[in-house]
Amino acid sequence: MNAQPTPANPDRIAHRHIEVFRALMLTGSATAAAQMLFTSQPTVSRELARLEQLLGYALFERAQSRLRPNARALRLWEEVQRSWEGLDRVVEHALALGQPHQGRISVLSLPALSHALLPGALERLQRSHGAVAVSVATQEGPLLQEWMAAQRFDLGLTELGDAPPGTRVIALPAMDEVAVLPAAHPLAAQPVLQAQDFDGQAFISLARDDPYRVQIDAVLARAGVQRRMLVETHSAVAVCAMVQHGLGVAIVNPLTARACAGADLVVRPLQFSIPFQVHMLLPLHRPAVPEVDWLVQALQAEAAAAGGTPR
Repeated sequence: MNAQPTPANPDRIAHRHIEVFRALMLTGSATAAAQMLFTSQPTVSRELARLEQLLGYALFERAQSRLRPNARALRLWEEVQRSWEGLDRVVEHALALGQPHQGRISVLSLPALSHALLPGALERLQRSHGAVAVSVATQEGPLLQEWMAAQRFDLGLTELGDAPPGTRVIALPAMDEVAVLPAAHPLAAQPVLQAQDFDGQAFISLARDDPYRVQIDAVLARAGVQRRMLVETHSAVAVCAMVQHGLGVAIVNPLTARACAGADLVVRPLQFSIPFQVHMLLPLHRPAVPEVDWLVQALQAEAAAAGGTPR
C-alpha cells in the first residue's frame, strides 16, 4: 500500500506567509503585493491575517489603503532580508555550476605568495581558460597546514615540503634567494653580489625564527661577514618596503623581490646559493575539478618564468 503524503500543518507558519510579508514590505499595499505575487488582493489580505493570527500579534498598522509596518515588522524584516539574500546566493551558485568554466575554486596561501606568485598565475589562468572564479585566503604556516588537512580548500601554497595528512604535495620549480637594494645604493652597480659585499652594510632581516633567515645568517657567518642588523620582520614584503625607503639592503625570495622591484628597489643575483622553493598542497578528499589542474599548470609556468628550475 502506498504511503499517503503527510498533510501540511494548518497551524504552522508557512513559506507562503513569509513571501506575502516580504511583498507587503516591498510594496506597501495589499494590491501591489498581489500584483507582485501574481495573486489577488483578498488572498494577500487573508494570508497576512493568518500570519498575524499565528504569530499572536499585528505586523502592520492600517492607514487608508496603505499598510504601515510596526516595530515588530521592521525587526522581522531584517531577518527576512538576510535569509532572502542567502537564498539568492544559493540560486546564483546553483546556476553558475551549470555554466562552462564557472566552477569556483578556493586557494589558501602564505601571505607573501598571495602577493608575489599567485597574481601572475591567476593572470595566466584567465588568459588561457577565460573567467574562472577564485577565492583566495591567506594564513601562516601551522594553520595553513591544519586547514589543508581539514580539506577546506582546493589548493594550498606553502614553503614547506611536508604534506599534511589527507593531502599530496607538488613542488614548484626551485629558485635562489636574491639581494634587494635601494636603487641609489653603491652595490646596485654590481651585476652579482658576493657574501663579502654585505660586510658592514645596514641589513634588513627576516625574523629570527624564519628558516631562510637561519640559512642566510649561516652563509654570511661562514664568510666572516659582519652586518649592521637594524630592522627585522616576519614579512618579505615588509623587508622590501624597508629597502625601498633606504633603510638597508636585504636578501629575500625572488618572487617577492620581483613583485616589489621598481624605481626605488633593484634586484641582484647572489654569487652563493640559498635555495627557495614553493610547494602546492592538494587535498585528497575534495571533488576533482579541472580548474584546479589549470591553476596548477599556471603556477608552474609562473614559477618557471621567475627563474625557477625543475628539481
